[in-house]
Amino acid sequence: MIIPAQHIQIVVAVKPVDFRKGHDGLAAIAQSALGLDPHSGVVVVFRSRKADRIKILLWDGTGLVMSYKRLESGAFAWPPLRDGSMHLTPAQFEALFAGLDWRRVRAPVVHAPSAAE
Repeated sequence: MIIPAQHIQIVVAVKPVDFRKGHDGLAAIAQSALGLDPHSGVVVVFRSRKADRIKILLWDGTGLVMSYKRLESGAFAWPPLRDGSMHLTPAQFEALFAGLDWRRVRAPVVHAPSAAE
């Protein structure tokens, strides 16, 4: 499994892409359609038309890394189709990658103590 660090930005391209595209084609979509710099360390998640496959593109500092996952049954939970992108937390990304409904993952609300004990 791919587990991004807590400070990494995770962006989901909502609209399906042509899954014949490779590193450079997906980087071009990230740049032109989503307005992202694919070489900035952002993690970009793309979906197939049937939503049973995802491709993940990220820059690791030395090159573009592309990961591909196909679910054997079912489909990835995905927002309604439209143009644009959305952001996920690392916990939501982990749920998405595992094939779970990431929309059910909520970050806990943690309040800083008012005084040290």
